[in-house]
Amino acid sequence: MARRLKDKKASEAALPPLASEDAAALEAMVDRVAQALAAEADVEALQNLVQTRPQDPVWDLHLIAALGALAHPVTPRLLAALFAAAPDKARRKALKRAFHALQSRGVAAPPELLPREEGLQVSETGAAVHALVSQFIENRERYVVLEGSRDLIGGNLLAARIHNLEGIRECHISDVKSKLRQEFWDFLTKGGVVEFQTIPASYALSLLEEAYQANPRAADATDYVGHRGRILSRLAPPETPDLDVLLGEITPADRSRLLDESRKLAQDPLFYFWIPDAEEIAPWFDKLKEILESRLVLTDQQKQARIDDLANEAAQAMFPPDTRQLWRRRLRDMAYYLALKGRREDARAAAAAADDLIQNRSQLLGETIFLKTLTVMALRLSWDSEQGPQKGESPLSLLAPPTQQILIARR
Repeated sequence: MARRLKDKKASEAALPPLASEDAAALEAMVDRVAQALAAEADVEALQNLVQTRPQDPVWDLHLIAALGALAHPVTPRLLAALFAAAPDKARRKALKRAFHALQSRGVAAPPELLPREEGLQVSETGAAVHALVSQFIENRERYVVLEGSRDLIGGNLLAARIHNLEGIRECHISDVKSKLRQEFWDFLTKGGVVEFQTIPASYALSLLEEAYQANPRAADATDYVGHRGRILSRLAPPETPDLDVLLGEITPADRSRLLDESRKLAQDPLFYFWIPDAEEIAPWFDKLKEILESRLVLTDQQKQARIDDLANEAAQAMFPPDTRQLWRRRLRDMAYYLALKGRREDARAAAAAADDLIQNRSQLLGETIFLKTLTVMALRLSWDSEQGPQKGESPLSLLAPPTQQILIARR
């Protein structure tokens, strides 16, 4: 069973302190890893429990020190899998210190797992690459990033922008110097709007291969095409996770609760780019204004019914039935992304919402909770954008918050 090393605090003493929220998150994550080690989990399963932050070296240095305090035979392989391909000196030094601390406590930490300084070549017995993926961003795209050695991927960094249907829209393989890495991550994360999550390299490769196969002749895929043979021959075979096994069975009772929770999930910043934009929602926004400004004498309940029908109609148009399988796939991809972030219940809500997209629905039931919430949010954003700061009270609010059922409510 994993036990914490007594000198853990000493190993972290020289590091800048983490914010209290990050420190609590790190402690909880390392506790989960310790429990998994005690249960004899393999390295890949352990990787799925760990969130590294390539753009946040202080977090990673604290993480290395904390994991290095777990005296367990698998700990060195886990650390190597996470950080042996790190191209910066600070993480490599921290990794060596963690290995030395483990060895001093009698844990076998083979030096061949560590990166060789010359060119950052990684031993065949060590980790090949550090892989990351973003949430879905503009135009239903995602970023996939591989960090490793030139020998494995043709440079120390591969960054690709991919689309489920249209393939690789952009791919660059290059050697990025450590001084430029922060600039690279600042650009890619767009000031924190785009979030990256560490993933198994085999899954990253499956995403790249799927995008490549969707459009093998894409002009923007030339960097990947040029190094594809090397990457496929030297990395683990592409593999897609079994999400249903990972998340466990969703019973009918669970499903009802999780679908209700998907209303809140649709408002999560990770799904910001799923909200229809102002141009897409404009025809239905005009209809909404007609309902609200109608001279007909309508009760609040009657207006609510009309807006509810409008939201259903708009959701059908924003997410047409013939695209539901694709949206289901994207939601399941996000369920895996959330699971890797340690947000298991949100992942299960995403999986339940994904399956709900392909159910036969009667008009009485209306649209799925998840899609309807996204549509209502688009209408609310258009309303807020048009109205701006108001002097005096409006007799009616636009819609109740999406965390509730769609309602008209007095201000």
